[in-house]
Amino acid sequence: MIPQQRATTSTDERTGSLQVLVAVDDSVHAERALRYVGTLLRDTRDVQVTLFHVLKPMPRGLLEHGGSEDPGAEHRLACELRKQQEDWIESESLMEYPILENALEVLKRTGFPLDRVTLKFGYEDDIAHNILVEARNGGYGTIVVTRHGLNGFKRLFRGGITDRLLRDATGFTLWVVE
Repeated sequence: MIPQQRATTSTDERTGSLQVLVAVDDSVHAERALRYVGTLLRDTRDVQVTLFHVLKPMPRGLLEHGGSEDPGAEHRLACELRKQQEDWIESESLMEYPILENALEVLKRTGFPLDRVTLKFGYEDDIAHNILVEARNGGYGTIVVTRHGLNGFKRLFRGGITDRLLRDATGFTLWVVE
């Protein structure tokens, strides 16, 4: 586990608060990271935490349509595909929402104020990229991940994802909790 230290994050200029992105799954390792974050930051004013869960990759059949040379048919196919993708994301989010609820409960037990917590899903095939895009777009200063996991984090850290986050997370503080 990371040694006890003062939280170091960037301040979101829009809100004036410290933004922390915590990647979660349903593993005991993620729970350990949540307990660490909650205990360390519960008394720190103006800290906002986002619990971020990356859904499994979208099925290949939903990544592109067959196409058409007719512009009208092409537009219709593209609209149908977008609708199917949105339906898949909604369905998967509903099935995996308990992971975020459980993560929220773990954070709550640490005494971290729940009015400073946001729940979000990612859904891209490239998990490290998805975390980094969310971190950049959300104005986060700190990204919290765990090195080990049973489900999503096994995917998260297989194939050099940890190395990629360490290499590409420039401008962020990266906490890797063991």
